[in-house]
Amino acid sequence: MSKKARRGYDKSFKLMAVELHKSGKPAGTVAKELGIDVGMLRRWTREFSADETRSFPGNGKQDLTAEQKEIQSLRKALQEAEMENRILKKAVSTFSREDNKYSGS
Repeated sequence: MSKKARRGYDKSFKLMAVELHKSGKPAGTVAKELGIDVGMLRRWTREFSADETRSFPGNGKQDLTAEQKEIQSLRKALQEAEMENRILKKAVSTFSREDNKYSGS
């Protein structure tokens, strides 16, 4: 089974497509002319409308604000702490059973 190569679009192409769509042309017409999927054009338009300055950073990278970066790092730290906690609980359980101190049902 062969995979279809994923086509990349640069920022200028995306901006041109969004501008064509915003100029009043229907999304279906613009998408057909440019050879792209209608859903993709609509997504690009939504992304551009949400924040023009941060849209289309490139290569799937997110352009995050300082607060969003902090939230992302805190979530990562929380996830690591939860994983360490699960590991320690399993270790305590294992050592308790080996010492015949396990009193579980």
